[in-house]
Amino acid sequence: MTQSDLSKYNNSWYAPGKNVIICLFWYVINVIFFRSPAVPFSSLKVFLLRMFGAQVGKGVRIKPAVNIKYPWRLTIGNNCWIGENVWIDNLDNVVIGNNCCISQGAMLLCGNHNYKKKTFDLITGKIEMEDGAWISAQAIVCPGVTLKSHSILTVGAIATRDLEPYTIYQGNPAVAIRKRIIADEYILQNDNIEI
Repeated sequence: MTQSDLSKYNNSWYAPGKNVIICLFWYVINVIFFRSPAVPFSSLKVFLLRMFGAQVGKGVRIKPAVNIKYPWRLTIGNNCWIGENVWIDNLDNVVIGNNCCISQGAMLLCGNHNYKKKTFDLITGKIEMEDGAWISAQAIVCPGVTLKSHSILTVGAIATRDLEPYTIYQGNPAVAIRKRIIADEYILQNDNIEI
């Protein structure tokens, strides 16, 4: 039986999209202003993301201790929330639509390894959140996954495949458990919400 040989691992084909100096400069900015729990100002973070090539809409809120690998591979729509300790490991493009929420401790992982090859080659895949999608706390989104319009990935769930619109997903791997119904405020006042 053939065994893995990580000494032959080679991801020289992969390019982060910017030169080494810009990547190092971003690393320092990320550590000081994003990953630090001491910097609460979303407007400063949005400004810095735009300076490094991210496309960021209006009304975006970014909480402390967020880790973003490459801002030039990030698009965020209007009125989005990114919670504490979110990790956007965007080795590939991450596209976040309007009115999306990524709750605390969630991970968006655009990279993985090919376990079928003894060289354990790097694999990357784009992640997309369509308008109104919600990634709950401590949930994980794997490479190549699309969270379609208004879908929900519940607390601690792991999305390995696309999530259908207006559907709530739970578990590992995440499976559909019910439809998401968005009611008006009058109905919500007399209803118990359960996720």
